[in-house]
Amino acid sequence: MGNKIELLSPAGDMERLRMALAYGADAVYLAGTDFGMRAFAGNFTPQEMRRAVALCHSRGVAIHVTCNTMPRNDEMARLPEWLEYLQDLEVDAVILADVGVLSLLKRYAPRVKAHISTQASISNYQTAAAWYDLGASRVILARELSLAEIAELRAKTPRALELEAFVHGAMCVSYSGRCLLSNYMTGRDANRGACAQPCRYKYALMEEQRPGEYFPIGEDEGGAFILNSRDMCMIDHIPELMEAGLDSLKIEGRAKSAYYAAIVTAAYRHAVDAAAEGRPMEAVWRAEVEKVSHRPYSTGFYFGQPGQHTGDARYIRQWQVVAVVTTCDGEGNAILSLRNKFSAGDELELIGPGVAATPFTAGEMADGEGLPLTQPRTPQMLFRMKLPRPVPPLSILRACRENS
Repeated sequence: MGNKIELLSPAGDMERLRMALAYGADAVYLAGTDFGMRAFAGNFTPQEMRRAVALCHSRGVAIHVTCNTMPRNDEMARLPEWLEYLQDLEVDAVILADVGVLSLLKRYAPRVKAHISTQASISNYQTAAAWYDLGASRVILARELSLAEIAELRAKTPRALELEAFVHGAMCVSYSGRCLLSNYMTGRDANRGACAQPCRYKYALMEEQRPGEYFPIGEDEGGAFILNSRDMCMIDHIPELMEAGLDSLKIEGRAKSAYYAAIVTAAYRHAVDAAAEGRPMEAVWRAEVEKVSHRPYSTGFYFGQPGQHTGDARYIRQWQVVAVVTTCDGEGNAILSLRNKFSAGDELELIGPGVAATPFTAGEMADGEGLPLTQPRTPQMLFRMKLPRPVPPLSILRACRENS
């Protein structure tokens, strides 16, 4: 990979894939309708997967397909056909966590690279080297590693082995996601992509002889979210991540929105490019990670313990997408698709691929027939509007409004 570090973005469905590509991803990771760790993301049918591969490769972007659940016997029986199909499509890599899946990949899709999932909890150089000896070209490191541990692991593993690590998004209270709590409480198996996130639930104590009487765990009447983890955000530390020897920086979020895929990819794109050129990141792009839905941020385990957020499990949501640009001419005359209601006179921001956030006041609009419009109301409807500057398709109009 040389000196260029890869920015790897999530794509839960085709809309999110297009956003990740437009806003600067070097590679994307996604799943078919089976075998992936995000069963409730949109995911891709075999036909959609073919279109996704063609779209990515037409842009020079690599595509990594997740097969990182812990499969049972019946699932193993279906894997060879799926792996053969992925090789026929010429996907770049399969992300896997199970040594049996690796053996099937080598047999049925030998031209596809093997990337070992964070589900494998790779936390030392010997384990990383062992996966390399088994045929892996990349390992995705356990989230629990510090920067110092990553640097040591890099120094003690074959240079041909690529190292990938998560740098942004949700973290799991369990060890690299290997958790039985969801299965125990809801019957939904976290290790097969169906986690119900009971770690985010609000808990209280109940004494056996006092049924129905709840004793708050916290110091106030609000109770406590004793298992709730913060989100990770390493955008301020890209040079340190590069210095540690990572080859790929991964953004979590296949189950998150197309807006999230766009904005976080854009922010990290600018951060990575700035770090590669030895200059500070512009503040306008640093601000973007605060404008997506997130829990309170930490730097993960890179610099020590991240700490829990026990006050609540709510997301911080202060911005809402109101429209997405379909086309725009050189004068800023655009056709847009409505996402949420807004009116002429509202204060909005415009952001797009390579276009920093631009505040403006919504002006006059027109419907598809050219008739004047003051408030578009029908979701997905197309309307016309003059924007403060020309922008590419998939640019976003957003409003600052509490959206919890």
